[in-house]
Amino acid sequence: MPKIYDISMTIEESMQVWKSYPHKKPRIENVQNHDEGKPHESLLTINTHTGTHVDAPLHMLPGGPTIETIALERLIGPARVLDLTHVKDFITKDDLVPFAIQRGERLLFKTSSSFTEEFMLDFAFLREDGAQYLAELGVGLVATDALGIERAQAEYPTHRTLMSNDVIIVEGVRLKDVPAGNYTLVIAPLKLTGIDASPARALLLGD
Repeated sequence: MPKIYDISMTIEESMQVWKSYPHKKPRIENVQNHDEGKPHESLLTINTHTGTHVDAPLHMLPGGPTIETIALERLIGPARVLDLTHVKDFITKDDLVPFAIQRGERLLFKTSSSFTEEFMLDFAFLREDGAQYLAELGVGLVATDALGIERAQAEYPTHRTLMSNDVIIVEGVRLKDVPAGNYTLVIAPLKLTGIDASPARALLLGD
């Protein structure tokens, strides 16, 4: 039986959200309960970019493909966790070259963001030159443990470069307890349609 790492964020009202904005936090409301003589039910109000989630190109590209166009086959399969915990501020091409990344790889970036459940304004992000390098290599998927794959870049060039080159972006994975190395990745976004992203359950299967 392989070891299973659940690399998903727990969705709860107190969870970290982008820039800690109150309006981005999920809301969970009890709408009926046993005291009323009814089955217990809850209403969840959630942004599609909450917690561990898959971005669709529509998020950054006008008229871009929507979430249901991302095939499950692209979200499930061999993957590699890269240890980038030493990187400060941003991840560059020079940081990535030593990993000898191959075409079609699914990559997960383990950074300092994995070691806190608070949103970090200065999280390590993938800089434009790093994104261009990965796009030129033809990687299949890039997942990061921060809630965003970039910050502090005008016009969102990291998102746009990856999305324009058919590289799937996954944000908000949890890698604190996951050693660098090779795994089988399983990402299951909610079966939504016509929109820009979906929350997802994400797992790594290892030896």
